[in-house]
Amino acid sequence: MRAVPALASAIILGLSTAACAGSSSPATTPPPLNPSGSASANASASAPSSSSTPPAVLPTSDRVPKLDVEVVNDELDHPWDVADLGEGRFLLTERERAVLSLVENGQRREIPLEDNDIWVSGETGLMGLEIDPGFAENRRIYTCQGWNGGEDVRVISWTLDAGLTRATQERTLLDGFPTSSGRHGGCRLLISADGALWVGTGDAANEENPRSLKSFGGKTLRLDPKTGKPWPGNPWAGDEGPRRYITSFGHRNVQGLAQRADGTIWGIEHGTDRDDEVNQITLGGDYGYNPGSGYDESVPMTDQDLPGKQIEAKWDSGNPTVATGGGSFIPVQERWGAYGGALAVAVLKDSELRILSFAKSGKLTEDRSPEVMRGYGRLRTVSVASDGDLLVTTDNGGGEDLLLRVTPR
Repeated sequence: MRAVPALASAIILGLSTAACAGSSSPATTPPPLNPSGSASANASASAPSSSSTPPAVLPTSDRVPKLDVEVVNDELDHPWDVADLGEGRFLLTERERAVLSLVENGQRREIPLEDNDIWVSGETGLMGLEIDPGFAENRRIYTCQGWNGGEDVRVISWTLDAGLTRATQERTLLDGFPTSSGRHGGCRLLISADGALWVGTGDAANEENPRSLKSFGGKTLRLDPKTGKPWPGNPWAGDEGPRRYITSFGHRNVQGLAQRADGTIWGIEHGTDRDDEVNQITLGGDYGYNPGSGYDESVPMTDQDLPGKQIEAKWDSGNPTVATGGGSFIPVQERWGAYGGALAVAVLKDSELRILSFAKSGKLTEDRSPEVMRGYGRLRTVSVASDGDLLVTTDNGGGEDLLLRVTPR
């Protein structure tokens, strides 16, 4: 057995019962709705509205669709996230520009974030974006970004004006996510069907963060998007400190969060030089990353020599990594055929779109990479448009990054 730091040992030994109990309790909620009433950009758009009806998670046919790719805009710079606001309008965060961008009728314009102190360094800047389910009435959005010269990474709610010309800061919902040089900044956002705001974080390349329940780093978190308080169903919601917010731990650098049509929550994670991962999130689950003294990145991403129970990934890249980014589940629609219900994952290093199909049990059944998506360089994230098309962003820099629309036929 590998040596485990004393702090990590204490945490795992103290929580092994909770973590094991959590392994039989996957994080599930009914499929969420976006402001237009269709499914959230991070969930299947064809999910039924009644939670009493079992949702479809498997494809409607074995036909593999051909994909048409349209360049919606080519003036972006390191876009990190994208959401469909309806009426041909797409809202994006750009990591290094540290501004909101609105693409409307193919044209980009900036929306200033008032009273911001966004910190940009390395992998950290303006990152995750989520749209409030009541956006049509309250015009609220959520972002996650480095802040105040590297003091921390935090989640903030903003209100857009009626003309979508400026964003006013409402409140800091949660702060204190660890930082270092900007490495492993993570920070993906997702509002699930029950209204909870999920956050995936990076470990800031700090050896203690992934396994310490005193740190927000290397975790998935869940909070109330209105108040910033811990979500009542969190495993340690009644405790003190950061652990109140934690839903899973033992992560390295969470790059994506997505909700499947059956309500389960899935995370996409950067590996070291091996084992990028796709994980189904279990409440209280331990995902097994422990770089130990000196931040030794030669260790497995899911180390089964640790005390307690570690949850194995549903998919991993093996060696070497491909550098997975954000992803979304493809709607179960006839036009998507065999791709329906699969997880579409943007890939940076290998410059491709991976389409991962899973059985209802969560077992991987297909791993595809459509050739048509290989000509665009590094891909950062995938969202679902209101009609079920995919929205994909590139991450090549130079002010010429793309917003792509992918349509099946």
